[in-house]
Amino acid sequence: MEKETPPSEAMGLVNLASPRMGTEIHSVSDDFFAEAPRMLQDTIPVFVPDKFDDNGKWMDGWESRRRRQGGHDWCIIKLGVPGVIRLVDINTAHFTGNYPPGAMIEAGHSADGDISKVEWKTLVDQVDLGPDSHHILPTNTLGPVNMVRLNIYPDGGVARLRLFGDVNYDWENEKSDICELSALKLGGCILGYNDAHYGDVNALLSEGRGLTMGDGWETRRRREPGNDWIVVQLGTTGTIDEIEIDTAHFKGNFPDMCSIQAAVVEKGFDLNLAEKWKEILPKQKLSADAIHTFSSEIIKDFGPVNAIRLNIYPDGGVSRLRVLGRVEL
Repeated sequence: MEKETPPSEAMGLVNLASPRMGTEIHSVSDDFFAEAPRMLQDTIPVFVPDKFDDNGKWMDGWESRRRRQGGHDWCIIKLGVPGVIRLVDINTAHFTGNYPPGAMIEAGHSADGDISKVEWKTLVDQVDLGPDSHHILPTNTLGPVNMVRLNIYPDGGVARLRLFGDVNYDWENEKSDICELSALKLGGCILGYNDAHYGDVNALLSEGRGLTMGDGWETRRRREPGNDWIVVQLGTTGTIDEIEIDTAHFKGNFPDMCSIQAAVVEKGFDLNLAEKWKEILPKQKLSADAIHTFSSEIIKDFGPVNAIRLNIYPDGGVSRLRVLGRVEL
């Protein structure tokens, strides 16, 4: 599967609509031609010319039937974790004669998932949509939400919906425990990298072990001096007790070595400065298809940090990165 590169405006934000976050379809008015869960997939939508199913042309996204009785179609999405949505992308890729001419997005919160309790507010005002296009749109300012309703006017197909924002997680209850500070679901996110030719950088901070070699971060083969790197914003500031680097499925292409630097940064800092951060994990040898655990005996203690830079030498693939430590609010 091809990977998707988020818009530059979304760097440092998490796609709250991703199934990696536990997000799922709650309900939908109609998905006769293409099932709504496809709209949330992390892959780039594809078009297969000769693929049909019992209802007609197979499409990679959500598509309702032609509406004949007035009204409009909608899809309600239950976010896996509450968050503040700051940017959306309504992507009508491959929908040319069957895209919706317009859309509007509402959002709200329900503690127990009961839709009847949601006070819907307008997240994105009604906008015109075009065929086979990304529609990257700023949002109205709302607080944390966990329910989103995409309205399309009157019907048609949307290939992918992205909801970029910040995870809203209460760290107060975690202050006494060792937590996975880097976890995507807890607000960890990718701030930048020098190369991500293969895979999906967000997989690096996801749950479990990688399912395939494509379920991780992998760089191209480096033909010039230097090394590859990726910078991660932790979900909160903390002191690091343990670091785990998993090269699952990377056998002939795992990095030879790795090191980690860390710092406390403000939002919008210059990414180039990360090269000069303090080194908390000196160069360590890596091996194929294995979990590497580095304890506090090896990790240098520089106090609380909220961002790390993973360096790999010279290139290769890492399936998962976990930074475990104690919260310092």
